[in-house]
Amino acid sequence: MKTIVVTGVSRGLGLSICRRLAADGFKVIGLSRSLSAEYRTLVGCRPEQVVFRKCDVSDLGRIPDLIREISRTEGPIFGLVNNAGIGLDGVLATMHQSEIEAVVRTNLLAPIVVTKYISRAMLSHGEGRIVNISSIIASTGFHGLSVYAATKAGLEGFTRSLSRELGKMGITVNCVAPGYMETEMTKGLGGDKLQMVRRRAPLGLPLPKDAAGAVAYLLGPDGARITGTVITVDGGSTA
Repeated sequence: MKTIVVTGVSRGLGLSICRRLAADGFKVIGLSRSLSAEYRTLVGCRPEQVVFRKCDVSDLGRIPDLIREISRTEGPIFGLVNNAGIGLDGVLATMHQSEIEAVVRTNLLAPIVVTKYISRAMLSHGEGRIVNISSIIASTGFHGLSVYAATKAGLEGFTRSLSRELGKMGITVNCVAPGYMETEMTKGLGGDKLQMVRRRAPLGLPLPKDAAGAVAYLLGPDGARITGTVITVDGGSTA
């Protein structure tokens, strides 16, 4: 059973990814700041297959010891999904510097550092899959999300260059870029705004499980020759 580390698993897309990967027969090591009731239920249903490790990925100094501990207790790490992220909505001119730093640290620095240490373990085994969760905002932009967009665009550039570094060692590096998804957060948008977002997607807004399927594809056997690319899952809204 191959082991996949997933960050940001308490809810939403991270939780959906873990459910899908467990159903596909992977061992899942979920990292999050807190253990949600939903993830606890998943652990209870698959105790031999799904594990939780408490971790705030923005605490960069803790990452090396955590990855060493996971490798020692759970065995070789085959895959990594960098899903943890935050998005603070605000006009750049009025954002506090601490908010800017928090978004950059969580969304860009943390995935880079986590990948650094997990890729070392992958290199020693000559195989691995890395999937970074980006966003269509990296290419389309959005009012009030300039810093968030910068981190996601940076993550895509990181993905392309790292895929060249690691490809010859049998390790793939890709992105999945979701658009707006049908979630409780989306339902909280104002009526007109929500309808506008839905109209942009000719297939309808995707569900978290749709983006999770793209992640599973890249981690599965059919993704073995795909690297350095971005898979967009947005119902066609950016077509």
